[in-house]
Amino acid sequence: MNTDRPHLSTPGVLLTDLYQLTMLQSYFEQGMFGTAVFEFFARKSPACRNFYLAAGLEQALDYLEQLRFSAVELEWLRSQRLFKTEFIDYLAGLRFTGDVHAMAEGTPFFANEPILRVTAPLPEAQLVESRLVNLLHFQSLIASKAARVVIQARGARLVDFGLRRAHGAEAGLLAARASYLAGFNATATVLAGAQFGIPLAGTMAHSFIQAHASETEAFEHFAQSLPDAVVLLIDTYDTEAGAARVVELEPRLAEEGIRVKGVRIDSGDLGKHARKVRAILDHGGLERASVFASGSVDEYLLCDLLEQSAPIDGYGVGTKLVTSADVPALDCAYKLQEYAGLPRRKRSEGKATWPGRKQVYRQYDRDGFCCADVLTLEDDSAPGVPLIQQVMHQGRRLRPSPSLDEIRSYTQSQLATLRATMRGLPPATYLVRESKALQALAEEADRLIEGATARQ
Repeated sequence: MNTDRPHLSTPGVLLTDLYQLTMLQSYFEQGMFGTAVFEFFARKSPACRNFYLAAGLEQALDYLEQLRFSAVELEWLRSQRLFKTEFIDYLAGLRFTGDVHAMAEGTPFFANEPILRVTAPLPEAQLVESRLVNLLHFQSLIASKAARVVIQARGARLVDFGLRRAHGAEAGLLAARASYLAGFNATATVLAGAQFGIPLAGTMAHSFIQAHASETEAFEHFAQSLPDAVVLLIDTYDTEAGAARVVELEPRLAEEGIRVKGVRIDSGDLGKHARKVRAILDHGGLERASVFASGSVDEYLLCDLLEQSAPIDGYGVGTKLVTSADVPALDCAYKLQEYAGLPRRKRSEGKATWPGRKQVYRQYDRDGFCCADVLTLEDDSAPGVPLIQQVMHQGRRLRPSPSLDEIRSYTQSQLATLRATMRGLPPATYLVRESKALQALAEEADRLIEGATARQ
């Protein structure tokens, strides 16, 4: 094994796209160190997303504060023979020295509204693009999905079960954070509990049942091992028969001072099984035992189960959450909006951008519900509450980060400002207006582009 190769146990600055480094070398050689302004935003929303939820800011700020090339990374770059010695020497001292403005995590946002702005010397602002998009895209993607699940659950307990189906270790960990931020109650991912303080929850696997001589023996062993957290998986062989065995076992456990807190169903028609299981438990004197369901749960299934009045107290949500199965990616971008004091914009077909440093003003009706946003320039004003605030200056946070529980509480207050039509599953629209000042700057940017093209 070559120990001189950089490794990714903790993702470093080489977790980027090659073109970031090739562009940086050209910027370095041409002396292009002017101030650049980049913004991260999502483009047109899909029909099954009435809003997005901003998430990932804390990890983005961590990345920027810690940005540096290690000696091993620099030596590896030298070995590739792509980059010149003078440029690699420059990278050795590169740190992020810029400013960051952002929406608070947990803020609902809409198409073309920037949730993060980076203002820094061009090489710094360019280099961080890939990792910032990676962090902000994924957590905003999962938080947006999780928020829809939370809304449809109508207060039912929700546990993130997504780690095993996540697209990699970091995805599983950050999905646990994003779903808790959006209102989930707990996660089964142990490292998320250790790293973020998220409450942990879990039961057992079918293999635990199969490893025992009988289902009853498995239930009894588990209860004796974890007497304060007895939630039993009952669908390994026959769901209703499993529920009946729990009822038969309960008196023996009661003699040992152990109470069955609940049962879990993981397959089949969850609503149908839940009704039968609830009846068996109630008839057997286990009225206080909860029914917990998992298996392909998402907001659509939750809506259906609640319309059936299925007697389910909580849900484990895994694959469809951690992969955001109905919308597996946001059409998002991190684009240059200003360089060297001049507005810049992309004019590609279907991907045109608004130039300049922007602000979003959110307007509320007399009932406290948000009713419209105004997308304008930072130095312009508009009615409403400004959503984008400075969070970093010269590469350092301006204030201590809020706790995850504080972010979670803020998120709930923000979701409560969305009208029922925006919170529901049917498609709904929200008004975002571009200001005259922003439109005028776009026209100025177009004139600059056309003038430069004419001189070529």
